[in-house]
Amino acid sequence: MHETKDDAAISSPWGGGESPFAINSKKFGMWLFLVSDTLTFAALILAYSYLRLANPDWPRPFEFSPAIINTTIMTVILLGSSLTMVMAVSAAHGHDRAKAVRYLLLTAGGGVLFDILHIREWFHLFSEGYGFGKSPEGVPLFGSAFFGITGMHMAHVTIGIVYIAIIAVGYGRDKFTADDVEVSGLYWHFVDLVWMFVFPMIYLMSIKL
Repeated sequence: MHETKDDAAISSPWGGGESPFAINSKKFGMWLFLVSDTLTFAALILAYSYLRLANPDWPRPFEFSPAIINTTIMTVILLGSSLTMVMAVSAAHGHDRAKAVRYLLLTAGGGVLFDILHIREWFHLFSEGYGFGKSPEGVPLFGSAFFGITGMHMAHVTIGIVYIAIIAVGYGRDKFTADDVEVSGLYWHFVDLVWMFVFPMIYLMSIKL
């Protein structure tokens, strides 16, 4: 039977008016946030790239051991947490509430471990004389750019940990749906994707020679 325009409006997932994007409001809102946040990180990374290319004496403070080894472990942990998030979303859509909660908590745990290792890396740099607006090489912009970008990313990871923990508890108590788990997954995958740009650009391209 042919569906009329009125029928399409009634069946809209938004519950009123037509749904031109065929997506629920929570997911659409998260996508809008991620697009705006992408612009923020893109601006920061472009600014860092310009500063690095414009300064021939740009510091290279990261030795293979322990800095690169530490950040490589951080990267593996973050990628692993993306995998557990995929499994959490799959379990939620499969109506396996206990398994979804378990994978959500594993994802949040991966984020906590990432933050701990990241803070450890920060304190190592502090001990070598780096900080906000200062560096032993006399290039203060390095400290501002490095700690600004990595600090912004770490703040997003920390927010994600809290967000996922709330979703895990709420979903376990039947207060959230599988769609809520999926939306939290979008955020977490975005955080992981940003790190895939930060890690090579800031760390791998600044290995101490």
